[in-house]
Amino acid sequence: MSAAGGPPDRRDEVRRVPVADRPNKVSSGDFATPPPAAGAAPFGQFYDSLPHILAADSLRAVARGIASSVRRDRAVVWMLGGHVVKTGLSLVLIDLMERGCVTHLAVNGATVIHDYETCRWGGTSEDVEAGLADGTFGMALETGRDMNLAIRSGRDQGIGLGAALASDLQRREDNAHPELSLILACRRLGVPLTVHVAVGADIIHQHPEADGAAIGETSYADFLTLVESLGGLDDGGAVVNVGSAVILPEVFLKALTIRRNLDAGAPRGFMTADFDMIRQYRPRVNVVERPTRRSGGKGHQITGHHEIMVPLLAWAIGEELSR
Repeated sequence: MSAAGGPPDRRDEVRRVPVADRPNKVSSGDFATPPPAAGAAPFGQFYDSLPHILAADSLRAVARGIASSVRRDRAVVWMLGGHVVKTGLSLVLIDLMERGCVTHLAVNGATVIHDYETCRWGGTSEDVEAGLADGTFGMALETGRDMNLAIRSGRDQGIGLGAALASDLQRREDNAHPELSLILACRRLGVPLTVHVAVGADIIHQHPEADGAAIGETSYADFLTLVESLGGLDDGGAVVNVGSAVILPEVFLKALTIRRNLDAGAPRGFMTADFDMIRQYRPRVNVVERPTRRSGGKGHQITGHHEIMVPLLAWAIGEELSR
């Protein structure tokens, strides 16, 4: 039957299926549960209340993967951008180091600058726009002078950039907040700290004490240290990238290539995760997808503010370690 002059109405011929026969992506058993009516609930209760859907399940998978890496004595490599320190997460990461949840810390140049300044003077992160207007952005005397001199000394000693900065901070007796320093925590706990620098990208490169050869030589030594650490990822390790959109994903891809070239395709079968405020191309392809898709691994990408997601992940890892 059809309306006069219109197309035929064939709705009665449409094939339908019973709801019971239709596969569903979402089940009522996956839904989140509300908090208790009164009082503070344990984190485990909150953690278990999260829905078993999308990013919440990815968070569980990352936390379980890291906990499994710790139990199996596999490498857990963290890669950080500078914003992670600027958002006050150092103590959270140091606690993870102390729990054995960080076996290697790879960072960009901005990360150690913020860490160094916080350790020595208790503050960091200037007003870029205001300083740029009069040419004073990044021109803090002590930061530029002392970090560059430490890097030069590291080159002369034949050590990496991360180790050079650790030696410099360790010898100082007037650090305002050594307990907040990732650099010093790595030295204390024996966790390799590698600093991967793009020459010209950091404020200390603006200073007359900057030595491009020393920066390049010490950062390259750190690159080779990272190559060595990646061997521990095989069959159950984990790599977590937090807030580095370009430098660390690119460095990781090259270091992994060397490691697999030397070890007949190993490491395989490890987990990767990227945490950032927005989804970026290089973390997705160079951390989450390419390293895992053909090697029996699994990659996850979780989007959110560092100051929320990193503590949430740390608490989730602690919960998984306790189970």
